[in-house]
Amino acid sequence: MVFVTGGTGLVGSHLLLELVKGGKQVRALRRPSSNLEQVRKLFSWYENGADELFRRIEWVEGDILDLCSLEPLLRGVDLIYHCAAVVSFDGGQRKMMIHNNVEGTANLVNAALVSGVRRICHVSSVAALGRALPGFSVDENTNWVPARKNSGYSESKFFSETEIWRGAEEGLEVVVVNPSIILGPGNWESGSARLFRQVQKGLMFYTRGTTGFVDVRDVVAAMLLLTDDRNFEKAKRQRFLLNAENLSYRDFFSSVADALGKKRPSVYASNPMLGVAWRAARVWSLMTGRAPQITRETVSGANVLTSYNGEKINRLFGFTYRPVAESIAHTASCLLCDNGR
Repeated sequence: MVFVTGGTGLVGSHLLLELVKGGKQVRALRRPSSNLEQVRKLFSWYENGADELFRRIEWVEGDILDLCSLEPLLRGVDLIYHCAAVVSFDGGQRKMMIHNNVEGTANLVNAALVSGVRRICHVSSVAALGRALPGFSVDENTNWVPARKNSGYSESKFFSETEIWRGAEEGLEVVVVNPSIILGPGNWESGSARLFRQVQKGLMFYTRGTTGFVDVRDVVAAMLLLTDDRNFEKAKRQRFLLNAENLSYRDFFSSVADALGKKRPSVYASNPMLGVAWRAARVWSLMTGRAPQITRETVSGANVLTSYNGEKINRLFGFTYRPVAESIAHTASCLLCDNGR
């Protein structure tokens, strides 16, 4: 039995699809408020028999913040894929996010140990890694360093990962993946899919920073590869940074605009301009009670040159990534299809 947390999210929903297609017995954790129709719709973007595949999932209600509710749900489970996490770059949600992500992971590890689960694959992030020196790329050995400029998300993912490594010391067999920005279709109002929606609505501004991107299908393929019985002994107790390519934000948003048939962003957003923008968004948020569209954390690296090295999994297992251009085209086509075009 395989247990999946975060099954309604971008990675989790794609993972569920591949698991049930592969004939796995799958139990997925959900909250009462979870939107399962989003998962069913995502299945339909890939498979004609989406409803039949969706019905193969055993959905169970629970909360990773409730340790007592987790233990009975893990009975008979051999492998956990931990995809659940709160993602926010709103400073007002920092404490909540850190608490939920770290406490939830700690509870899952404790429940797994009590319930006799053997293995766990944890979806971390490049945000849990450190910053490389100028001219170098971030890889699995780039250590995270506490600093005031670290985002709350970065802190939450680092300490969540620490709980996974604690589980390894206490008897769990673990493997960790650290994806860069994950591209793929999903909820168009959250995560990287929201970037496509923003471009579709019209995006004038670009920045000069660079970062890494990886297709959600590649993240899932890597997770399945690393947890396969034929590979797990070689992969366990390691982390794998997953990154297909490093691109400038300008090139990325221009490619998204081209794929959606929209005008490319043409106005450079300098750091002073971004500083004014996030402060204005904060004031507007306080006045309206709505979450700010941009925050100090979201713009902090917009003009920073950062690159990531995702070659370890290539080197050890012969894994290959899809080109980012293919990921952009696929995601854009799903958005256009969802809009009835």
